[in-house]
Amino acid sequence: MSTPPPSDARRVPGTPYPTPTSTPAPAPSPAPAPAPATEGAAGTSRALAGDAVATPRIPGNDYGVLPAPAPGTWEPRLPVSVVIPARGRQDRLDLTLAALAAQTYPSHLLEVIVVDDGSAPPLRLPEIAPEHTRLVGNASGRRGIAWALETGVAVADGEVIHRMDADIVSYREHVEAHMRWHHLAGYLVVTGTLRFTAMAGTPPTPAEVQIAVAKDRADSLFEEDPEHGHDWIGELVATHRDFRDAPSSLLHRVHVGATVSLPAALLREAGGLDTSLALGEDTELGYRLTQTGAVFVPDAEALSWHLGTTTAMRRPADVRRHNDPFIADRIPYRRHLRTDAGRQWLVPYVDVVVDAEGASFEDVRASVDGALASTLPDVRVTLTGPWGSLTGERPAPLDDPLLDLRLLRGQYAHDGRVSFAEHVPATSAPAPFRLLCPAGWVPGADSLATLIERAEKEDEGLLLVALDEDESGVLAARLERTSAVARAMRVAREGERLDDVIADLHGATWLDAESWKLRPAAQAYPYWAVNRNREAARWKAAAESRAKEAERAKRQVAALKAELKELRSKAAKGSRDTLRWKEKAEQRRLEAVALRQAQQRSLLSRAARRLRRLTEGT
Repeated sequence: MSTPPPSDARRVPGTPYPTPTSTPAPAPSPAPAPAPATEGAAGTSRALAGDAVATPRIPGNDYGVLPAPAPGTWEPRLPVSVVIPARGRQDRLDLTLAALAAQTYPSHLLEVIVVDDGSAPPLRLPEIAPEHTRLVGNASGRRGIAWALETGVAVADGEVIHRMDADIVSYREHVEAHMRWHHLAGYLVVTGTLRFTAMAGTPPTPAEVQIAVAKDRADSLFEEDPEHGHDWIGELVATHRDFRDAPSSLLHRVHVGATVSLPAALLREAGGLDTSLALGEDTELGYRLTQTGAVFVPDAEALSWHLGTTTAMRRPADVRRHNDPFIADRIPYRRHLRTDAGRQWLVPYVDVVVDAEGASFEDVRASVDGALASTLPDVRVTLTGPWGSLTGERPAPLDDPLLDLRLLRGQYAHDGRVSFAEHVPATSAPAPFRLLCPAGWVPGADSLATLIERAEKEDEGLLLVALDEDESGVLAARLERTSAVARAMRVAREGERLDDVIADLHGATWLDAESWKLRPAAQAYPYWAVNRNREAARWKAAAESRAKEAERAKRQVAALKAELKELRSKAAKGSRDTLRWKEKAEQRRLEAVALRQAQQRSLLSRAARRLRRLTEGT
């Protein structure tokens, strides 16, 4: 029997890039991204790729700790490659390049790569374009934005990749606004701010665009479309203090592809674009960038016009229907898309790691089966151990010194949720969480769900569950947030404990085993081993029962609210009737007074007339 492949041999969406060249090259073939160099999850480590600029410590997503300079007040030094995938619409591409030709960022540090994604007729470079602009063709037979971007990035020379759509007219300081952040830290993802225009009337010429942008009058080029825009991004950013307080599970939501920049090394580390996706490739890449420990900076000063509306604006329901299956498979944070029972997914929500080296078959099996019986539907288990030592040579079966390892591989070799690895990988990316569970300790059916819920509530980076203690120290299970571990590895100093860095930047908390239902195998196993899904089914039934009770309570509350509304309506009607009759009574009183006054005036007039007649007669 051959040795199962290590866990890092599983497919990871995206592709690494070949060495940059100055001539067009075909898009790269899919291959696993190289694993980052580290010394393990719990010890000191070397920084990940992308730290050539600087590695300042940024807690969570609070990029406000960085001293970002105002445009025009600093000295750029990093080369940037603006990569533009384009198909047709030569007229709009001409305006995009004209605006880029008037940027404040130094021209010798700015290159533009336009990738023709199968246009008919083929695209051409216009007369007005940045000095260093190239037009390359997409690889034959490979179409789509993801492939076009991969092709452009493969030949890019810049240390920073600035992805831009071919229908964007950027303001004068747009590229500079992006680049000022990348000079401060090597793991930032910067997104620009879009203003949408319906392109009413005759559009400006490329020359007019270049002049207006150069004179800082891009505002005057178009009229803003009041019916379309990325208002949802603005609300998301404002709700979380300019996104500085945004939780890890939300970071990827602002990663829209129209104008976004990031270090080329960070893009390679994340694995590049997922070329299997026809739509939603920017959202999926944003998710994987989150797991590298990236910080997301939505820059309100990186302004640009978007010419016309997006497909998502014109056909939102169709886009969601198309994207949901692919996004559900790749982004575990989208919990509402993973409600189907009995499913397995490409990217798990949590990877449970159990070290089999030196442990008994029974202890390891108890831990693994407990994890697989979780109420969470998207759990993966990684078994670590010297699996390479299991060769084809077999001693006496019952006296095999590697019998426990051999039994474990026989137990789980054909379970799609279990993989084998020689060592614990640096992180479990792209899974957002990992539980390092000592062999012989069994998580309860809802342990994983409640631990992750606790971590998500405070956006914590590390939860340590104390299991046992002896003279050698405390034995603990560790729930790690992948993005927090990746960030800590990126910024940890020589000799610094990784856990201290995680606690400093994301928070760490100690918990007790009993409250979170992690029990020794002797107490937890094999009472439900005859059907390892029985406990999960029981918890599911209890949850469904609670859901029904909650629904009944919800209906009762709704009925009470309706009754209260009706009573308030009747009371309001009574108040209105009272006021109306009061007003009528007052009106009648005034009319009576006026009538009496009129009568009195009439009597006085008649008396005066009689007196005059009498006087005249006399």
